[in-house]
Amino acid sequence: MTEPSIPGVAARPPRNHWWDVWDQFKVHKGALIGAFFFLLIVFLVLFGPLLWDIDPTKTNIRSRNQGMSWAHPFGTDQLGRDIFARMIAGGRVSMGVGLTAMALSVIIGTFVGVIAGYFKRLDGALMRLTDLFLALPLMPLLLVTVLLFREPLSAAFGPEGGIFVLMVSAIGMTSWMQTARIVRGDVLAIKEREFVLAARSIGTPPRRMITRHILPNVMSPIMVSATLGIANAIITESALSFLGLGFPPDFPTWGRLLFDGVDYLTQYPERVFWPGLAISLTVLSVNYVGDGLRDALDPRIRGR
Repeated sequence: MTEPSIPGVAARPPRNHWWDVWDQFKVHKGALIGAFFFLLIVFLVLFGPLLWDIDPTKTNIRSRNQGMSWAHPFGTDQLGRDIFARMIAGGRVSMGVGLTAMALSVIIGTFVGVIAGYFKRLDGALMRLTDLFLALPLMPLLLVTVLLFREPLSAAFGPEGGIFVLMVSAIGMTSWMQTARIVRGDVLAIKEREFVLAARSIGTPPRRMITRHILPNVMSPIMVSATLGIANAIITESALSFLGLGFPPDFPTWGRLLFDGVDYLTQYPERVFWPGLAISLTVLSVNYVGDGLRDALDPRIRGR
């Protein structure tokens, strides 16, 4: 039996949940501005080579140490390489490391959090493992990891590929703990809800319970952790590159550009300013997007 329709009123389809999330997200002005800057940076690093076709590795000693001009908007470095082209190329590497390391850390953290929260007998061991990783000094651990595995991975995957695999693995394996703790807390609360208890009472197996009922209801904290993980990964990669333990000198990243510009800080401060500004804007915009997603996805704090 169909529900009677009201004369003169057209029936509307049910409103999608993501439209409600968007309505709440766009109220957060800082999140909108952050999303705009982040998408602008992503557009520049992805499509910048099509608009600015100068080779970032091409040297020209006659044009070295030039200031800003129409030919070189950000000037040139000590070898005559175009800094704007190197900023675009460095952004692609830094963003690639940030996104890939974030994905790895979110996958590990979600797996550990869901398993620990759902299976009580594994909770203690997994949370003690998480506490152990949280207690480790991450930067010294990363430095030791880079020094130990840099040469073997470079020999296996090439200089650039080996460092990329090393950076992603090291950052991802040392930044999953916060996601695991957040997801575990939500799983502990969700598995006592009525719909989960009802599904368990009819004999739903644990694998199907997790994929059909648990995971869809913990996507909100996972998405927020993912956005914040991008910022953390970019900062960590930039710090390692700034210390000279990142990619090779002729392979630009924002952190490597900072490292190269330190020796010329007094004479050419803009060489440090531009990569520092790019890192700051990216991290700040991602943090604002994370704040907006948290407010939009959590119904308990909407409208505050």
